[in-house]
Amino acid sequence: MSKRAGSADMPLHGGRVPAWLGQRMTRLGAVIVEAIILEYGRDEFLRRLAHPFWFQSFGAVMGMDWHSSGITTSVLGALKRGLAPLSGELGIHVCGGRGKHSRATPSELTAIGERTGLDGSSLARSSRLVAKVDSAAVQDGFELYLHSFIVANDGRWVVVQQGMNGSRKQARRYHWLSEGLESFVEAPHAAIEGRDQGKIVNLTDRRALSSRQGQLDLLHRMGPDGILRELSRVAPRDTAAPLPIAQPLLPHLVMPDHHDVRPDDIVTRRLYGALAAAADRGPEDFAELLLVPGIGARTVRSLAMVAEIVHGAPCRFSDPARFSLAHGGKDRHPFPVPTKVYDKTIAVMKSAVSTARLGHDEKLAAIRRLDEQARRLERTATGPSFEALINEERNRSHEYGGRSVFGWEPPIGPEWKDQGRSLETCKNSKS
Repeated sequence: MSKRAGSADMPLHGGRVPAWLGQRMTRLGAVIVEAIILEYGRDEFLRRLAHPFWFQSFGAVMGMDWHSSGITTSVLGALKRGLAPLSGELGIHVCGGRGKHSRATPSELTAIGERTGLDGSSLARSSRLVAKVDSAAVQDGFELYLHSFIVANDGRWVVVQQGMNGSRKQARRYHWLSEGLESFVEAPHAAIEGRDQGKIVNLTDRRALSSRQGQLDLLHRMGPDGILRELSRVAPRDTAAPLPIAQPLLPHLVMPDHHDVRPDDIVTRRLYGALAAAADRGPEDFAELLLVPGIGARTVRSLAMVAEIVHGAPCRFSDPARFSLAHGGKDRHPFPVPTKVYDKTIAVMKSAVSTARLGHDEKLAAIRRLDEQARRLERTATGPSFEALINEERNRSHEYGGRSVFGWEPPIGPEWKDQGRSLETCKNSKS
């Protein structure tokens, strides 16, 4: 059967991703996907997309609002743009999107079928069925507005789609994974994200088999007109209807409404492990890299978080906010996007992937060692307080090319500089 990965709450946010960030997200997202496929294969990448915790962390490391519904749209848009020129090489195709782009999914899948030999009509049917199940069979108060279908050359696929509840200002994301999928109408979701909005009519639950069969029998026996007449008779007595059976509990990630990143939003030991790994492995594994002007310890710290996105186990993505400390956020939370650091991260990752494709995986192995070292050190590593870390990042934002939707960050005068503990004091404890 298909796997459930849990659920989460996301506040519904509007706005657009600025071009300067969208272009970077496209490049970084594509090179991270390349690294994952090189290291673990296409099937593993599809499994990652079907994991709501990883998906949210993936968006956060790319500089999007770490907690909001906008991550879904921006990540899928970045992947569609970034992977399109690589589709022949990687064998991954991203279709659909938001609004009118979602309605174009079937025709895009048909075209992909013609190029690759896949059954495009069957894929298009799957796309329509997925959308119908989440809009009709699962009636949870959310109206679908985004549908993205990611398919590999071997026919395996993932669907990520999202609905909104405008009155509650909440969004819910649905993940589908073709691996192990036996039925479209019986517990098919890999994950459903979103806050409980009250009573949910979920006809895909296994316990609803008799209800689904009863509806078909009723339709055959009475026809549409007869059903309408019957409904008009029983509608006044709907208060006596039995309550639905409670849904089974799943791992639940709560994305808070507050926009700022707070200490409670991250697992501090994991953060300190990444910082300590960057300080420990950076000079050894990236000695030549650190001699390049513009690339220094700050870039290696971002690489440590990108490394976890590539190599981390599912249990490590319970705190997506932590990954926003790699490249900040477009709305200055937790700090403005350090564009110089971002660009260097992309350059290092592209160089590592390019040389690995030529059979030289030393740079890609160095990225892997960053993640391994972070996990080893997180039990003992110490560092500055969360507030001191954020303050130092903001104080140096101009130096890092800090930018947000509000513009470039100006230099900060000495009278405003924080006197907190420096990041250079983040070292591994010997206890």
